[in-house]
Amino acid sequence: MSGLAHHLIILPIVLPLATGAFLLLLDERRHTLKALISLFSVLLVVWAVVALLLQANTPLPQTAVPQVTVYRLGSWPAPFAIVLVLDRLSAMMLALTAILALSTLIFSLARWHRVGPHFHSLFQFLLVGLNGAFLTGDLFNLFVFFEILLAASYGLVLHGSGHARVRGGLHYIAINLAASSLFLIGISLVYGVTGTLNMADIAMQAPAIAPGDRVLFEAGMAILGVAFLVKAGMWPLGFWLPGAYAPAAAPMAAFFAIMTKVGVYIILRLSLLLLGAGAGASAYFGDPWLVTGGIITVLFGTIGILAAQDLPRLASYMVVISSGTLLALIGVGDTAVTAGALFYLLSSTLAIAAFFMLIELVARGQAAGADVLAVTMEAYGETNVDEDDDDGEAVTGVSIPATMAILGLCFMACALLLAGLPPLSGFIAKFVLIKALFQQPEVIPGTVGSTAWILTALLLASGFAAVIAMVRAGIKSFWLPLDGTVPRVRVVEIVPVAGLILLCVGLTAGAGPAMRFADATAQNLHFPGDYIRAVLPADFQAPALSGGPQ
Repeated sequence: MSGLAHHLIILPIVLPLATGAFLLLLDERRHTLKALISLFSVLLVVWAVVALLLQANTPLPQTAVPQVTVYRLGSWPAPFAIVLVLDRLSAMMLALTAILALSTLIFSLARWHRVGPHFHSLFQFLLVGLNGAFLTGDLFNLFVFFEILLAASYGLVLHGSGHARVRGGLHYIAINLAASSLFLIGISLVYGVTGTLNMADIAMQAPAIAPGDRVLFEAGMAILGVAFLVKAGMWPLGFWLPGAYAPAAAPMAAFFAIMTKVGVYIILRLSLLLLGAGAGASAYFGDPWLVTGGIITVLFGTIGILAAQDLPRLASYMVVISSGTLLALIGVGDTAVTAGALFYLLSSTLAIAAFFMLIELVARGQAAGADVLAVTMEAYGETNVDEDDDDGEAVTGVSIPATMAILGLCFMACALLLAGLPPLSGFIAKFVLIKALFQQPEVIPGTVGSTAWILTALLLASGFAAVIAMVRAGIKSFWLPLDGTVPRVRVVEIVPVAGLILLCVGLTAGAGPAMRFADATAQNLHFPGDYIRAVLPADFQAPALSGGPQ
């Protein structure tokens, strides 16, 4: 690969970085110009990411080996220089991020981009951090991109002000600052033992780490794991998540659906690359904790969606269930289960993002406090209440034809996706996962392990709880006569919601190719030899460690 095509891998990082910096120079009152520049930048990123996805999924010429593209900054070889690495998993996460970025940015152009300062710059910097985290090949630059996305998210979680947003945002900032400190401590321990932060180099050295140093190495990996599990929202480390996501501005909450998946992505990447089958005595370190923590997280989220009295909090607990499910599946450590988890990740993230934006549109037709009022009426058997039509809503007005019908159809589609009911992709994801869980190789042939039964029960129970919660929320939002206001919904707002749902429909129709991609990605993750050989020079030999680096 040569010429401009070779540099395409860095475009999803450099382009939003330059755009965000340029937008800082423009007058804050020039909303239209800033919006157009930001939108054009995101469209270019989408184009680049699609090209990278096709590139990562195309075998090398005359071989069946998948493309693992390595971009060496400054042309210095790894492990001595910064490298960006593109494989199927990173390309998939880049594509998912670009889709959510485009959808939420279009949604925000209706009004949200004007309700706070430097929205578009923060949005572009968040995109820099996300794309960089998915592409980087070393732990230090993972920390750098992690901090960039966190710094941008601090401003966006507070976007629009308000007491609830400020309170939830301050909790979010405090927790993530603590996680960043743990991140640095973990990196220091790993570097002290291996003498490198390049992930492929660490994977080469892990089997040969001396027994006396292995405790420090595993301690460093455990501390890193805690930092990432905070971001992934695993119980009890994810207690901050509902309080931060629920009051956030609708497009930001939707975009933040990918934020928890950053933690999930890193756990998946490091657990299989650094602590996989080839890690010697550290192989599968921490996997039982992931399974246990994921199971408890799903239970916590299931209780949360049943107890939620408003739609934003319901959506926040859906994020918790999604993260817990993925973490438990990663801990299983089976290739087929990992493939199903990747398909589930795509479906659940798209559905949750669409649901967050849909909630804001549905809420316009309700009086303030209508959700709590509906719960009170339900408890006391009331069916009617007189409400003042003058609720001061600034968004009421002439609505587009069939507004409530369109919102209702979108709500029903989100309910099917989040509950995992047929015929949409949520059902296919759970079906594939259950099948993979029961086909795992067991120590005793012909038996099914307890983990498979527990996870299957959780998948079904969380889906049933989602049905109850979504049906109850749908009745309160569309059927109860709390007021007669028809919300004003603009085309620029409904198109992103419908677009994400249609992508899930496309994922359903194209489940065969999508699962083949997921299977190939899982194979690459569980057998990372191609990744390591692509990153490290052919003549590079990891030092034999007898007592750690001298």
